[in-house]
Amino acid sequence: MKKQFLLSSLMVLLVVILAACSSGESSSETEVEAETNSGNASETTENSEPKEKQVVTFWHSMGGAGQEALNSIVESYNSSQDEIQVNAEYQGTYDESLTKFNAVAGSDSAPTMIQTFEIGTKAMINSGQVAPIQEFIDADGYDMSGLEENITNYYSLDGTFYSMPFNSSTPVMYYNKEAFEAAGLDPEAAPETFEEIIEANKAIAEVNPNMKGFALQAYGWLWEQLLANQGALLLNNDNGRSDTPTEIGWSEEEGKSIFNWVKQMVDDGTFANYGTNGDNMVAGFLAGDVAMFLQSSASSRDVIDNAPFEVGIAYLPHPEAKERQGVVIGGASLWMIDSKPEEEKKAAWEFMKYLQTPEVQAQWHVGTGYFAINPAAYDEQVVKDAYAEKPQLQVTVDQLQDTKSSYATQGALMDMLPEGRKIMETALETVYNGGEVDQAYNTAVEQFNEAIKKANAARGE
Repeated sequence: MKKQFLLSSLMVLLVVILAACSSGESSSETEVEAETNSGNASETTENSEPKEKQVVTFWHSMGGAGQEALNSIVESYNSSQDEIQVNAEYQGTYDESLTKFNAVAGSDSAPTMIQTFEIGTKAMINSGQVAPIQEFIDADGYDMSGLEENITNYYSLDGTFYSMPFNSSTPVMYYNKEAFEAAGLDPEAAPETFEEIIEANKAIAEVNPNMKGFALQAYGWLWEQLLANQGALLLNNDNGRSDTPTEIGWSEEEGKSIFNWVKQMVDDGTFANYGTNGDNMVAGFLAGDVAMFLQSSASSRDVIDNAPFEVGIAYLPHPEAKERQGVVIGGASLWMIDSKPEEEKKAAWEFMKYLQTPEVQAQWHVGTGYFAINPAAYDEQVVKDAYAEKPQLQVTVDQLQDTKSSYATQGALMDMLPEGRKIMETALETVYNGGEVDQAYNTAVEQFNEAIKKANAARGE
């Protein structure tokens, strides 16, 4: 009996021990499996690649302060979201950038978007390489009416926007207020007409024979602006907006008025001849060698900051016999390249919209002197503070907004305009160097019309 009880007890004990061992092994295995699975999950999480950003390649031609401001905006955009990466790449001048683009257009090396100057508008349209931003405006229901009308007018053709306005400027007149005071001129009332400038020049020369009164860079863009301010067209057929131009659009009176004005100052000995070199002209102004000059409003911040005297900024002058009409927008716009993948273009469109927000436009305007494409930017505090410190900056905006909308101030469209500018620059330099107005003018008109004719022939028109 004792033996049976002892045997039974031993068997029960053995079952308990085996059960405990089995339970321990199962628990241990479960823990190991859990740890392994956990490790695998962690490894998967750590090794899984985050969603790649859509890269947008942005070719631009901004140098100096403009490039600094642009880089800052691009960096802010890239860090503001995690879906799009904009790579801003400097490509040299507008002409250099356009040449590079033409060499790679349609290939994988082409950018997603490119900044091109305003007179390259028709060439870009005719290239067949661009996707009009109107496609994205329509698909997105984006409202362009909130942007500055006198800027968007230039980039709208037959109701279609082909590119997005970006860096826009117009010429203004810069003048030395101290030189005006010394000559007995009102430093708060700059000359408004060609004739008033001629008289101011003489007053300045009387008190300071070493200072020239006025400088005009031999720059086709400035000549076009002085023409438009009279209400004159550069090209016929409504500046090329109602039909392809076939010849110049201005009259002899309008065109010669600019040449005769310069000739009078040259003969008076009050004109500072810097030729086509705008940098030397600005340097001459800052050094006190010339009292007035015309240049882009985009230079306003740099000129004001670097002058050792108080700088005045005024509207573009016009002939006394003509009423002031205003200015044509200059600068550049952003073009979408059609050959790029759809998602890439959509990403570029998002960046284009970001650039038009009031906050970004305020930063751009204050940092560079270019206009705010979105006028709501002028209500931003950073702009108000800048105007309080440098009220001259507001004059550039006032001139733009006071411009009377017409075909003349809307600007010309044709692919030969860069060549046309060179023609007028040569003519201006001829007069600067003592040449006769009639000969210089007539030669320029003949060459301009020939350039139009050749451009039309090249397109089979």
